Amino acid sequence: MNKIINLSRRDFLKAGAIAGSSLILGFKIPLSLEADAAEKSTSFVPNAYLKIDEAGMITVLVPQSDMGQGVLTSFPMMVAEELDADWKNVHFEQAPAAKVYTNTIIGMQLTGGSSSVRAFWNPVREAGAAARAMLVEAAAKEWKVDAGSCKTENGAVLHPASKRKANYRELVSKAAALSVPKSIKPKTPENYKILGTPENRLDTPAKVRGRGTFGIDVRQTGMLTAVVARCPVFGGHVADFDATDAKKVAGVRDVLKISDGVAVVADTFFAAQKGREALRVQWEEGPTAGQSTDGIMKSFQEASKQRGVSARNDGDAPGVLEKSGRKIEAVYQLPYLAHANMEPMNCTAYVRSGACEIWAPTQGQTLAQRVASKITGVPEESVVVNTTFLGTGFGRRAEQDFVAESVEISKALHLPVKVIWTREDDMQHDHYRPAVYSYITAALDTKGWPIAWMHRIVAPSIFAAHAAALGMATPTVDRAAVEGSADLPYEIPNLRVEYVRKEPGIPVGFWRSVGHSHNTFVVESFLDEVAAAGKKDPYELRRGLLKKSPRLLDVLDTAAKGAGWTKPLGKGHYRGIAAAEAYGSFVAQVVEIAMEDKKNFRVQRVVCAVDCGQTINPRTIEAQIEGGIVFGLTAALKDAITIDHGRVTQSNFNDYPMLRINEMPVVEVHIAKNHETPGGIGEVGVPTVAPALAGAIYAATGKRIRELPLPA
Repeated sequence: MNKIINLSRRDFLKAGAIAGSSLILGFKIPLSLEADAAEKSTSFVPNAYLKIDEAGMITVLVPQSDMGQGVLTSFPMMVAEELDADWKNVHFEQAPAAKVYTNTIIGMQLTGGSSSVRAFWNPVREAGAAARAMLVEAAAKEWKVDAGSCKTENGAVLHPASKRKANYRELVSKAAALSVPKSIKPKTPENYKILGTPENRLDTPAKVRGRGTFGIDVRQTGMLTAVVARCPVFGGHVADFDATDAKKVAGVRDVLKISDGVAVVADTFFAAQKGREALRVQWEEGPTAGQSTDGIMKSFQEASKQRGVSARNDGDAPGVLEKSGRKIEAVYQLPYLAHANMEPMNCTAYVRSGACEIWAPTQGQTLAQRVASKITGVPEESVVVNTTFLGTGFGRRAEQDFVAESVEISKALHLPVKVIWTREDDMQHDHYRPAVYSYITAALDTKGWPIAWMHRIVAPSIFAAHAAALGMATPTVDRAAVEGSADLPYEIPNLRVEYVRKEPGIPVGFWRSVGHSHNTFVVESFLDEVAAAGKKDPYELRRGLLKKSPRLLDVLDTAAKGAGWTKPLGKGHYRGIAAAEAYGSFVAQVVEIAMEDKKNFRVQRVVCAVDCGQTINPRTIEAQIEGGIVFGLTAALKDAITIDHGRVTQSNFNDYPMLRINEMPVVEVHIAKNHETPGGIGEVGVPTVAPALAGAIYAATGKRIRELPLPA
């Protein structure tokens, strides 16, 4: 998702005619159908990101979905910084779906790829700076002084020479009458007062007090609830069904065939679920019915013997490897993984004559509009998408299956319908992190340094699966499959990365940290093997290969120093180290384990150093790193999605468990302080924890870990 599009600054800041004391935006933002007509015109709305009402309340419209990564706080902090706002008067509001809110990295309004702050860093700050300039101009005109002689502070414009002061609320109507300035210069870092300071999340009070609205909480007048019976085999479809008994269940209102299966619609979720249990469906299971995990991996192994498409080709890795007398090689295998979101998948839709409104915990507002438009015929820009709180996302809520189902059922019934997936529905019909087979080999020189490196990756293609929805051609090399390997930061003169696409028919999607989640485990673990073969310390080997990557080298050194890498550990304690560059950020982790006996260990401590450029909110960074470590350790220690007869064998947290709180290690986070352009933080905590853990296990046992999850 690295498509760059160009939206001019004016696209973000443009404003049109004046109406009363408010500005009418130069673009159409679809609001709730009911709210559209009720939008008040008593606020200062200089751009798509900001409005200030006459009471002085500042509302920042956040176009990205918050899955826990803190954008509902970080975006207001960016605006408030430029606006010199009084932080206690700053609030957030989820922005509607509209082209003006396009994520410039992804090319549509979609949250993913740790791109939120990276994509909106400039336009959001410029929005705050523009509003501040207009408020200053309004005060200067009122006081008949030069705007340059005024300053702003804590939600007010000041004129030091005359000691006059006007709070922003007093200037709202006058500022609304002004034009958006043509030249905007955001602050320089030395003037920051809010950015870089630890702030509590603005969305926490609503969530902990039960006042926040998640998708599962949505209620609409006359709303029905639906559950869907889907074919247990991927790619299968309904051959026939008998709804006689299902319709006898009290509360069941209708049973209808839809694209993904058979929907049972009822007054309540309980009735709908009982109706589904009574439903009799004959499935045409299709060609995937014979698939199994062992068969898939064998097919991957066979595919790895063929030459792949080049994703990176420096020097002559095959030639050097062929002539080398000092060569090592290894095979790594990683399984399919589910997202396992805490909030069940759900979506409410109401399709009426010529209108479609959606309430969903979604990461993909633009994609939801596209899917709904295709089903209903309502123009994309007219489909109203209300983004609720998300009970986590991890990439799962960028998919549109749950949205399509609710829209399709509502269209058939002409009523608001909420589709709810059970945990089992989601576990067995997810879009999974792809299974991956990696063959990797390296040649060493006489001093033990790697001089050639070749990595062949066999995996399904996420981008091919989503090409039509994303409006792109099917790629030859799937970027998601090779990221974390094709962009290897280490200096190795001969380096080749190849991709072999293999499609077993299991749906795949974007999972937290995407390709970095598997490739960083492979390359960092194999780098440890290179270090052992060359009789080098794993940390010192990395240091020697990162001389031209100062920011990555710096976090590596910081993590090693924080963990006391050069100092001896207590008896029975061992550690491993790993580093990675991902989503514009740099991260290194040291994992320390304590052996409880010859086979069992406990993850005792994780020391993480991260450089994500300019810090917005250090509390968010710490929380994201901690959450990423939980996520990465869960994948390393516990989980795999396995396939038998084309079906997922796992069903719930009993057989797809999460890391428990008593298993959580101590986590120390060291944040680099600089003013570089912000990098992503939502996903960089994940990739390095598994290889650092594998390094620690090797140090303890001498056994290389080349498959995940670890055997129980």
